[in-house]
Amino acid sequence: MAKQTVPVKKNETITLTFEDLTHEGNGVGKINGYPLFVPNALPGEEATVKVVKVNKNFGFGKLIELRNVSTERVDPTCHVNCNGCGLQHMSYKLQLEMKQNQVKNAMKKIAHLEHIPVHPIIGMEDPLHYRNKVQIPVGEKNGELITGFYQKRSHRIIENTETCTTHNKTINEVVKAIRAIANKLGIKAYNEEKHSGVLRHIMVRTGNATNEIMVVLVTRTEKLPNKEIVIKELIETFPTIKSIVQNINDKRTNVILGKKTKVLWGEEYIYDRIGDLSFAISAKSFYQVNPEQTKVLYDKALEYAQIGSSDVVIDAYCGIGTISLFLAQQAKRVYGVEIVPEAISDAKKNAKLNGITNAEFFVGGAEKVMPWWKAQGLNPDVIVVDPPRKGCDEELLKAMIDMGPKRIVYVSCNPSTLARDLRILEDEGYETKEVQPVDMFPQTGHVENVCWLEKKVSN
Repeated sequence: MAKQTVPVKKNETITLTFEDLTHEGNGVGKINGYPLFVPNALPGEEATVKVVKVNKNFGFGKLIELRNVSTERVDPTCHVNCNGCGLQHMSYKLQLEMKQNQVKNAMKKIAHLEHIPVHPIIGMEDPLHYRNKVQIPVGEKNGELITGFYQKRSHRIIENTETCTTHNKTINEVVKAIRAIANKLGIKAYNEEKHSGVLRHIMVRTGNATNEIMVVLVTRTEKLPNKEIVIKELIETFPTIKSIVQNINDKRTNVILGKKTKVLWGEEYIYDRIGDLSFAISAKSFYQVNPEQTKVLYDKALEYAQIGSSDVVIDAYCGIGTISLFLAQQAKRVYGVEIVPEAISDAKKNAKLNGITNAEFFVGGAEKVMPWWKAQGLNPDVIVVDPPRKGCDEELLKAMIDMGPKRIVYVSCNPSTLARDLRILEDEGYETKEVQPVDMFPQTGHVENVCWLEKKVSN
C-alpha cells in the first residue's frame, strides 16, 4: 500500500472552505481529506489560508483573507489579540452551539454514552463583563509600566487593561489606576530575566452583590515603595475598596502568588453573596469568577443531588465551602474535604458567617481522606465532586465507588475528563442520568457541566 502523502506544505497559500469547529473554536477545513485547523475561521466560510504547521494527520493554518463571510461572524468587542477570549469573532448563539456539541461529542466518543440527555447549554443574557477577578502581569515598555496578558506560548505582555470586555468594568478601572500610581511613584516592574524590580502582578477581586473590592499587589520585595501614598490614592479614588493586600513572591517562578501575604489596609476579606448565602473571600480563595452563572450551576447541582433531611453528603474538592453550604441547607450533615489549608479555614469561616452548624471541613486529599472516613463508618448518601481540569484520579474514583452512595453529582470544567470518569463510574455500577452544560466562561472555549449519576439497583 502506497504511503499517503500530506497534500499541503508549510508556508503554502491555499483556498480553504471551513466545515466545522474544534473544541477550541478553530475552523476546520480539509484538503483531500487532510484537516487544517485555522483560528478565527467559521463553518461555511471560504478563505485564503497560509499553512503554518504540517503534521502527519493534520495541520495548522493562518487566516489571510476571507472570501465569503458567515452570518454568525460578529465584530469582536475587543480587538486586542491576547488569546484570552478566542471566540469573540463568533455570535453568542454559535458559541453556545459549539460548546453543546463539544459536550455531546465527549459523551459519545469518550464515555460511549450517546443515549444520555445533554440538555441545551444555559447561557447568559449578557455574556460580557462577567469576571469578578483578574490576575494581570506587570511589565515595562519605553520606561513606563504596562499591564496586560501574556501572548500565547510566551511571556511577552499584550496590553489590554482598559479594553478587556470579560472583566467587571470596575476591575479595568482599578488596574489602570494602580498602574498610573506606580508609574508616578517610580515603582519598577518585575524583570524576569534579571530577577529585579518590584511589582510582579496585580490582582483585583470584586464582590458582585456587595460591590466590595480587594486589591492584591504581588511584589518581589518585602518593601513596597511609597506604600502609604499608594494606599491613600487608591482608597480616595475607589471608596468601595475594602482590602489592600501585599503578597510577597521572591522566587524565580511562573507561580503568581508567593507564600507570604499581609494586609496593608482594611480587612483580610471581602464579601459576596450567592443566593441566600454570604461568603468571605481572601486573596488566595478559590471562588468562581462568574457569580451569575455560579448560582445557575449550584442550583442545578442541588436539583440533581435530591437531598433529603436525613441524608449525609460528602463534598470533595470543597474549596471555601460554596457548594457545601448550599448542600447543608437541605442535608442532615455535610463533610467537605480540600487539600488547601487556607481554603478550609475560609470554609469554616463561611459556615460560621451563615450560621450553618451541620457542615464540617477537613484538610487533605479527597482520595486519602475518604477511604479513612469509610473505615470510620461514614457512609454518605450523596457525593458531590468538583475536581480540577484533570478530573478525578483513580484513587478518588475508587474511594467514591467503595463508599457506594446512592447518588453522585459530578461538576466538571473539562468535558473530556468528565466523560473519561463517567465511563469508569458506569462500569462500576453507576448510571449516568443526564448532563447539564452551563456557560461559565463566555467568549472562551471553556464549558462547565453538572452531571447526575445514580447507583444501579441490583435485580
